[in-house]
Parts: sequence; C-alpha cells; structure tokens
Amino acid sequence: MKKILVIDDNEKNRKLINVILVKSGFQVIEAENGEEGINIAKSERPDLILMDIQMPMMNGINASQILKSNLLTEHIPVIALTSLAMKGDRERIILEAGCDGYISKPIDIKEFLNEVNKFIV
Repeated sequence: MKKILVIDDNEKNRKLINVILVKSGFQVIEAENGEEGINIAKSERPDLILMDIQMPMMNGINASQILKSNLLTEHIPVIALTSLAMKGDRERIILEAGCDGYISKPIDIKEFLNEVNKFIV
C-alpha cells in the first residue's frame, strides 16, 4: 500500500484529503505544519507528499525546499496544495519550491486523484 504524507495546517482539509485517499486505497500520514512534516518525511519515507503552501511558522515553499535539499527526502515527489490560483502562481510555486506538481483548492476530487496517481508508481 502506497503511503502519502499530507502536510496542511487546516484540520478540515487534512480530514477531507484523508478520506478521499483512504477510500482510494492509500495509507495516509498527517502533519499540521512544515517542520513536523519534514520530520515525518525523514522517518516514514512516504511515496508522495501533499504540501499546503500557506501555513504559519514554516510555509510550504520553505518546507519543500528543505525536503528537496535533503538526501533522505529529495526523491519523494511533492505536490503543492494551495488556494493561490492566480496566473503564474503554479509556475512560481513549482519553480521556487521545487514541487513536482500543483493542485488548487478547493479540490476537485477527480482532478485531485488524477494528479496524485501521476506520481504514485
């Protein structure tokens, strides 16, 4: 069973994503902030990370950059989850944070699962 780490400070978002992923056959681990997510990623080595971009303390861009610069976690695909959906945000977030994909909130379940499945081998 493929393991997905969801890093999001919003509990309702984490619960929704958890339900969708579990019903689709994935194991889900949750973190409520970037620092916790980095530590979990290092210890659990998930197959995919879903990263909220707008979080207090450490935002998702900084957390993604740290994950992509660490030998233990650099190979793990990171998909940005964000309500930033302005023109150019997708490219900026992917380039700046080193994210491998981008999903805008609110999520469309079908599109969400299609994007997740692109990165789960």
